Amino acid sequence: MGPWFTKMNYVVTSDPINVHHIMSKNFYNYVKGPEFREIFHAFGDGIVASDFETWKYIRTLQHFLFRQKSFEKMSEETIRKKVQNSLLPIFDHACFHGKVLDLQDVFSRLMFDETSIMVLGHDPKSLSIEFPLVEAEKAFDEIEESIFYRHIVPRSVWKFQEWLQIGDHEKRMTKACKIFDQFLYSCIATRHQELSKCIKSCNNHEKCDNQAHQFDDLLSAMMMMNEENGKVVHDDKFLRDSAFNLFVAGRDTITSGLTWFFWLVATHPLVEAKILEEIEENCGASAREKCFGKEEMKKLVYLHGALCEGLRLFPPVPIERKKPLKCDTLPSGHHVNPNTIVLLFSYAMGRFKEIWGEDFLEFKPERWISEKGECTAIPFIPSKSNFPDNQVQPIATAFHFEKLISIISLGNPFLPESFALRFGPAGEAQPTASTLGGF
Repeated sequence: MGPWFTKMNYVVTSDPINVHHIMSKNFYNYVKGPEFREIFHAFGDGIVASDFETWKYIRTLQHFLFRQKSFEKMSEETIRKKVQNSLLPIFDHACFHGKVLDLQDVFSRLMFDETSIMVLGHDPKSLSIEFPLVEAEKAFDEIEESIFYRHIVPRSVWKFQEWLQIGDHEKRMTKACKIFDQFLYSCIATRHQELSKCIKSCNNHEKCDNQAHQFDDLLSAMMMMNEENGKVVHDDKFLRDSAFNLFVAGRDTITSGLTWFFWLVATHPLVEAKILEEIEENCGASAREKCFGKEEMKKLVYLHGALCEGLRLFPPVPIERKKPLKCDTLPSGHHVNPNTIVLLFSYAMGRFKEIWGEDFLEFKPERWISEKGECTAIPFIPSKSNFPDNQVQPIATAFHFEKLISIISLGNPFLPESFALRFGPAGEAQPTASTLGGF
């Protein structure tokens, strides 16, 4: 696929058998490759653009950090505070004054702040009634727009523009990268100073324990590994790259998922009624006056199913990009070589009639609920005989969205009884594209 003179050699597939072959059965033959890293140079050597041992190390490290009790507690507290002190006052203010909100912008700011707190230990406070301009957030958006541009023009064109610093996208990309890097390195330097000061003032164990909660963010955790080992394990470049990639994962995916979810629920009143009914049944009549904990959220099966269904119809990462190291033949019979870029189109895979049945375009949370009344990673699929269980995993990503569920569950109880989200007519107010993180 692609004009012969552009050297754009693509294969696009949404066949679940091909996806399983590339992402599981023959995983180590498919990488992101040097061209990917060139396009995504702003991501540095983080998990999004890395391969092989680097990717494995970062993945193992981040999984370890995410599972720490202190981080889980800090994440839950951050979400609760942001929803109570920033998100809901904005909804209340808009409701009282009869204003229309750009919900995607609201969720984007919410997740930018939350991600910054969890990753860097710094709150940029972009989400407030005034909707302030935050240079770092604006720069982050411009970087992503420029990366999208690089995907739709030949490499020689954008490389020439980058070299001469001509063309709107490449000029903005260079400037935006400088601004966001200044933001990241400034936070890294500040955290270094705070940690150093804390260590010096730690004359006894009790005092250290009292200050430890200030450093539950991921950046501090990675820095403290250096202190524990007595050597520099993670330099500032590694910290910068890790933080940038976590911003992409933390902000864009959840912003996309939240926006589409609320749009779907607002346009399906029956689903909305069932979600609210489930909250009251499982969390009591006073559900609207309290925050939900982890155990309470486990009871919200229908809500979880609705999230899974939203992610099926509008996956935050609609396309995954891979490149084979060696020549290979896909199960579908298509031949690929090291010069071929393979695009896995999960957006289309979530809308196949052959997979999901006659109601494949319907927003139907029930398909994710088992006969036992439990939410399952393997949905009810009419044509399941042609779609092995392990091949549905690329679609069923909702089980990695605990934070997404937290935000929804925490949000509903605080909304005024008379307040409900409503969108304009179809085509007038709809979310824009999903994140670019999967390219």
